[in-house]
Amino acid sequence: MPATTKTTTAPPAAAVAKDAHWAATQERLRNRTRATAKLTICDDVEVRKDLDMARYALRRIEGEAADRPDDQAVKDAVAAAKADVEQAQAAFDEAATVLTFQALPRLEFEALKKAHPATEEQAEDDLEYNVETLGPELISRSSLDGMPVEAAREYLDTWSEAEAAELFNAAWGVQQTTRMDLGKG
Repeated sequence: MPATTKTTTAPPAAAVAKDAHWAATQERLRNRTRATAKLTICDDVEVRKDLDMARYALRRIEGEAADRPDDQAVKDAVAAAKADVEQAQAAFDEAATVLTFQALPRLEFEALKKAHPATEEQAEDDLEYNVETLGPELISRSSLDGMPVEAAREYLDTWSEAEAAELFNAAWGVQQTTRMDLGKG
């Protein structure tokens, strides 16, 4: 792919005169990063269970602490429960594998979808693209971990249906992420 140079245009003089903050706003918009999403995989059932139980115990004792704000024993129990959660979280983090995905530039994502059109049968089901061929490419291209297409294909083919769907959805979902709010003017 040939190198391209990015040209930037100066903000319109009328806009700058009308809104002295336009240049700063434009700079912030140019410096936005694309959305990212994480998929956490932990195959150690005991570690996951320990973290869930520690979180549950903390919620329970925090509820009790809300009813007894002056009780030092309850405050101590909350501190101990927080320490348990931190320890369980550290064990979970050690056992887990985290995959990170980033949204592709819109035109690249659109081109990727067009490169994988639906089969005739899929088109009859109102699908616009072929998930079987798009999936590995999308996962690989949006992976910040450098996942090769072949690895993505292997995981989609060999993991359970639910886990393969989660992998695809992590890569697909980050493409649909919005970080905007129209507000209530």
